[in-house]
Amino acid sequence: MAEAYIVEALRTAGGKRGGALRDWHPVDLGAAVLNALVDRSGIDPAAIDDVIVGCVGQIGEQSFHVGRNMVLASKLPQSVPAVTIDRQCGSSQQSVHFAAQAVMSGVQDMVIAAGVESMTRVPMGLPVILPMQAGIGIGPWPQSIKDRFGVTEFSQFTGAEMIARNYGFSRDELDAFALDSHRKAAAATAAGAFDREIVALDVTDKDGNAQRHARDEGIRADASLEGLGALKTITADGVVTAGNASQICDGASGILIVSERALKAHNLTPLARIDTMTVTAGDPVIMLMEPIPATLRALERSGRTIADIDLAEVNEAFAPVPMAWLRDTGADPARLNVNGGAIALGHPLGASGTKLMATLVHALRARGLRYGLQTMCEGGGIANATIIEAL
Repeated sequence: MAEAYIVEALRTAGGKRGGALRDWHPVDLGAAVLNALVDRSGIDPAAIDDVIVGCVGQIGEQSFHVGRNMVLASKLPQSVPAVTIDRQCGSSQQSVHFAAQAVMSGVQDMVIAAGVESMTRVPMGLPVILPMQAGIGIGPWPQSIKDRFGVTEFSQFTGAEMIARNYGFSRDELDAFALDSHRKAAAATAAGAFDREIVALDVTDKDGNAQRHARDEGIRADASLEGLGALKTITADGVVTAGNASQICDGASGILIVSERALKAHNLTPLARIDTMTVTAGDPVIMLMEPIPATLRALERSGRTIADIDLAEVNEAFAPVPMAWLRDTGADPARLNVNGGAIALGHPLGASGTKLMATLVHALRARGLRYGLQTMCEGGGIANATIIEAL
């Protein structure tokens, strides 16, 4: 089978809700990443066969085909097509899979996989909330689904609490994991570990001063167990809090994936090779457990074991998710989310897949390591898993 190579992997620095990126239209945010991919790779933008964009909140400023609008707002010619997809939090990781599949099949030679989400300008849940408020429809789950699974709704918060309860994770353990995420992210930022992957953007602070946004806003270098412990739990008898869950975040990210033929034709140097891709689905009620079977299937398909994986990026949607993943896979905690995760860096929903991939690619290369695995939980009880080989 033909190979698919990653030539560039970039992201914006995360913006807090109402923070540095509040004035950036999500289309322009995504276009900035597309432009950076072209500029840093040096490719002719007209040679791009397709742009596959992940986005969850496809309403308002992210409606009417945000992927195509990103192309039209960028330096890419209007002849470059685009498609917008939704696999919930794994949307842009699925973009990577679709792009790699197109390249590996020989159908296309140069595809951008990207994601965008402005959670400031298009708040989480808006596609469900607005129709309900307007009295339009009954929501995304008909009674047939509710009856099948014996629920009145599907909630990621319920799923996170179920995992914590099933595994016996205490509030203190979750907070300790969250603190470690902040500490790793702060150390990585101070060491310049993110410099290669971040696309700096011009912003204006709340006092009207021009700034260059190149650092993730959510990192709390002064985080402490005492501070985390003072936060209220989301449910009265639960253990999950805003402090041990991912942060609401604005951001965009993108990966340029090409064939071996394109490498030679455009004189490109690959950063990594796509090794294995899987997607699995399971219980939609607990919802967030699926990264474990997705990982196991990816390892089986690749003929490798978890010990062969030098670094892993498991999305920190809620602390119980990567904690359960560590326990069930037997992975080395020292290899997980080495530069921090979404608890510190933020989780821009549709942009998180290619965001994590960008971090994984550059973290592997910075350390001279070989194999990396990325996985993330997704609404509906789905998960993608991707293994890459750094080159």
